[in-house]
Amino acid sequence: MKVLNYGSLNIDYVYSVDHIAQIGETILSDSLKTFCGGKGLNQSIALAKAGVAVNHAGLIGEDGDILLDICKEYGVDTTYIKKVPAQGGHTIIQVDKEGRNNIILYGGTNQMQSREYIDKVLSDFTAGDYLLLQNEINQLDYIIDKAYEKEMRIVLNPSPFDDKLDKCDFSKIYLFLLNEVEGAQFTGESQPDSMIQMFREKLPDSKAVLTLGSEGAVYFDSKVEIRQPIFKTEVIDTTAAGDTFTGFFLAGLLKGFDISETLEIASKAASIAVSRAGAVNSIPMLNEVMESFEKNEKGREREK
Repeated sequence: MKVLNYGSLNIDYVYSVDHIAQIGETILSDSLKTFCGGKGLNQSIALAKAGVAVNHAGLIGEDGDILLDICKEYGVDTTYIKKVPAQGGHTIIQVDKEGRNNIILYGGTNQMQSREYIDKVLSDFTAGDYLLLQNEINQLDYIIDKAYEKEMRIVLNPSPFDDKLDKCDFSKIYLFLLNEVEGAQFTGESQPDSMIQMFREKLPDSKAVLTLGSEGAVYFDSKVEIRQPIFKTEVIDTTAAGDTFTGFFLAGLLKGFDISETLEIASKAASIAVSRAGAVNSIPMLNEVMESFEKNEKGREREK
C-alpha cells in the first residue's frame, strides 16, 4: 500500500502584527519571516513526521527549489513534484498577538495541473493505495474521478471551501477531514450536532472528522461517533494546526490504531503545532508527541 498526497506547495510570507488589518487600514508589521507551506506540503510533512512514507505530487515554479529541499529534508518523496517555468504559489499571512491568522493565497503553479500530468502520476498507483487531497489545486474533480476508477482510498480536506468543490462527486470520498467553518459550508448547518446529522444524510457511506477549535474534534460515520477534547496550550500561531491534525490522523489510521487513539495523537500533535510559529517548522515529530504524553502522565503521577 502506497500513500500519495496530490496537493499545493507554497512559499509563505508571514507578517507579525498587533491585530489583523481591517478594510482601508494600514498597519505596521513587527517582523517578516519566510516559510515553506501550502496545505498539501504541510500535510505531507505531517505524514512524514508521523512516520508514514508519503509521495507528494504537484507543480512548483522556478523559485521552488526551497520546497524540494524541505521535502527531502523530512523524507517526503519528490518523484512526482514537477518544476515549470511560471510563478509558484505563495501566501501572505498576518499573525496577530493572539496567534490568530489571516491568509491571502496566490495559486500560481498550484492552479496549473494538467490532465496529462495527473494521468502520469496516478499510473503508478493502484487499488488500495491512499490519496490525500485538499482544494488548493485545480483539476480536483478529475483527480477524484480517476483515483476512484483505480479504487484508491480518497481522503479529502475540502479547504478552502469554494465553488470548485461543486464539480466533485463527494460520494467517491472515503474520508473527509474538515473544520467547523467548512462543516457549516458543507452542510448549511451552524451547530456541530446538526452538521453531523446533515452530513450523515447526504453521505451515509462516508467517514468524517470534524475539528471544532476549542471544543476538540469528533469522528463519525453512519454508526459511530467518537469525541476528543483539546489539549490546552499557549497559542502562538494556528497556521498549520489543521494540517498537522490531518497528517497525524491519517498516519494513525494507516498504522492500524483505533479511532480513539488516533484522535488523541492527532489532537496532541496539533496542540504542539499551535505553540510554535510557522507552518512546516511548527509540525512536531512523532517522538515529540509521544514524549509529551509521557510528560503529562508523569505530571499526573506527581500530583497524586
